[in-house]
Amino acid sequence: MWMNDPNGMFKLDAVYHLYYQHHPNSTNWGPMHWGHATSRDLVHWTHHPIALAPDSLGYIFSGSTVVDAYNTAGRGAGTIVAFFTHHDHKTRNESQSVAYSADGGFTFEKFEGNPVISNPGLRAFRDPKVSWDSGTAQWVMVVGGGYHVRFYGSKNTRDWRLLSTFGESLSTPGAVWECPDMIAFAAPANHSAAPRHALLVSVSKGGPNGGSGTRYFLGTWNGTTFSLP
Repeated sequence: MWMNDPNGMFKLDAVYHLYYQHHPNSTNWGPMHWGHATSRDLVHWTHHPIALAPDSLGYIFSGSTVVDAYNTAGRGAGTIVAFFTHHDHKTRNESQSVAYSADGGFTFEKFEGNPVISNPGLRAFRDPKVSWDSGTAQWVMVVGGGYHVRFYGSKNTRDWRLLSTFGESLSTPGAVWECPDMIAFAAPANHSAAPRHALLVSVSKGGPNGGSGTRYFLGTWNGTTFSLP
């Protein structure tokens, strides 16, 4: 059966959870689901039933998960929150949605108000990566916006506001930016500099071997904006 694109990895109670793009009925690409597997050593994996399946809003494209340790969503501390792209196969519209798990990531309830971020008029708008920003006490989502990335903020995982965008002048024509991630690197203990951040994006063309590839940018994040030195 078809599988690609690992999604929403997290560790809870000594168990690693891995979701992935999955078409359970064919070896070819098709209606995307989130498959689910767990491991204690990252070598031996146990497969579980489908975690997220297509619905009236579309296929379930790539995304991420978080453990809501502080109950920001009001679903209980420790709730697993999944963020993913709904892709309408007929209209090609893409929007961002959320689902909640009260059993440690094995089953999810989709939010009845999905999508939580509607498409702002972009052909490609997908692959939300969400993390907690302790400096501003909010969830920050970075999502691919065609030839740039977009940053959104939320206090409760449901209500989002646009913070900023990045990369409009840095993209290569025809190379769609997708599957973004932003990683913070703390300064050495004997260094007073602010943490640095790495922004990574997958690009659909322009890789070193002539096909797709990955670009990265080293800069800083101030709670609303990613900036290059």
